[in-house]
Amino acid sequence: MSRAKPRAPERSITAGSDYLHLTITDAPPGGRADWLAGRLRQAIADGRVPVGGRLPATRVLAADLGVSRGVVTEAYQRLTEEGHVTGRGRAGTVVVAAPPAPAPPSPAPTAASAPAALFPPAPGSDIFDAVRAASATIDLTPGVPDLAAFPRADWLRAERTVLRHLAAADLGYGDPCGTPALRRAVAAWLARSRGVAVDPVEVIIVAGVSQALGLLAQALGPAGIGRIAVEDPGSLGVRQHLNNWGVDTPPIAVDGAGLRVDELAASGAPAVMLTPAHQFPTGVVLDGDRRRQLVDWARSGGLIIEDDYDAEHRYDRPPVPALRGLLPEQVCYAGSVSKLLAPALRVGWLLVPARHREAVVAAKRNADLGNAVLPQLVLAELMTSGALERQLRLLRRRHIRRRDAMIAALTRHLPGATVHGAAAGLHLMITLDSELADTELAAATLARGVKVQPLSWHCQRPHRPGLVLGYAANTASDIEEGVATIATALRQLRRRNG
Repeated sequence: MSRAKPRAPERSITAGSDYLHLTITDAPPGGRADWLAGRLRQAIADGRVPVGGRLPATRVLAADLGVSRGVVTEAYQRLTEEGHVTGRGRAGTVVVAAPPAPAPPSPAPTAASAPAALFPPAPGSDIFDAVRAASATIDLTPGVPDLAAFPRADWLRAERTVLRHLAAADLGYGDPCGTPALRRAVAAWLARSRGVAVDPVEVIIVAGVSQALGLLAQALGPAGIGRIAVEDPGSLGVRQHLNNWGVDTPPIAVDGAGLRVDELAASGAPAVMLTPAHQFPTGVVLDGDRRRQLVDWARSGGLIIEDDYDAEHRYDRPPVPALRGLLPEQVCYAGSVSKLLAPALRVGWLLVPARHREAVVAAKRNADLGNAVLPQLVLAELMTSGALERQLRLLRRRHIRRRDAMIAALTRHLPGATVHGAAAGLHLMITLDSELADTELAAATLARGVKVQPLSWHCQRPHRPGLVLGYAANTASDIEEGVATIATALRQLRRRNG
């Protein structure tokens, strides 16, 4: 007979729900999985469930809470997609990363940081920094991916693989055009996802599309190209970046078929910057007839700069092929992983016609001697292992749900608004049947805790007032609340203005 004392049952974080004091009656009807995921996320963030700790088994937590196992499984799946936990077989569901700590409280607003001051009719070059720093409960800024969905587990796995095989020589100064591994991976990615056949030696790795534009401005100026036409409406950030490099940016109208090529030809501009696969901000795809016109314009001597900023995020049909695949010697092509993974990685790529390549490479060498090597190698591993495609499939499913949630919220709360660009991307554009300045509406909305961008910022010529609204980084409930807040602000402005 054994004389060993019986051990008391372990009371660890796997013992049930009491360690978090979860009460299912606090959950909103129909939102139990959202509620549970939020409570667990907060517990991980504040250290009650530490990195390395295990969550309860789904059947245990479901029994303790009195809910179906599916509710717990769905909550765990959301935390897995966000990179906070991972399943480790018999070891259970383990916490691998904590959410970022909340930002410190913002200082009391001053006259310079008040919402009205952040939305001037003619924004300066620092406007995006100022708005980004402004405090908001819900951020509907366009162009922001779901940063919580960053594939942390895949990134860590790829990083370990890279470090395991990394030679000492790989840590030295490399080619300013990028590591061979990433250039090969990008070439393969563009061939299968964008219809662009390119030799890896032609790929130049850059610190995002912003750097690509700066390199082009430096290379094209001495070649006599000091005017680059841009879409109108079109990205304020792109226009400002080119202007900062001394490039003139005449506006070319965009309609339901895309860029007005006849207006481009009449402008006399030697080059044009455009977003043909998913025009920013309208969401229009350059149609077949306009593509043919643009090809003819380029073959007669024009240069196209193609910003393929979020073409992979298409939901109703496969993305249209990139223009670069049709005219490799007349198209400078720029893309990045900012909308696929995270802007903070600062990794993109640039393809240029042979006659401009030497000048662009010289500008890149002078800028920084090349991007950091380790992130390039990790990204190459993600691309070649299939992890990036899995991430894209996950994001597409999530974005469709959030886009649909925003369209439904706009239908309920702003029935008079016209919605544009629903077939793709990370944002919607709405235009309003109103005489109110959209900058005034954006300021009033921010005063109520919701951040949006006025459409007029992205227009050089008069245009109907509207807003550009990002949905990719927000839950359905936040989207609903954000759109309702916009509607409230609009009603109050209309009453005040008579």
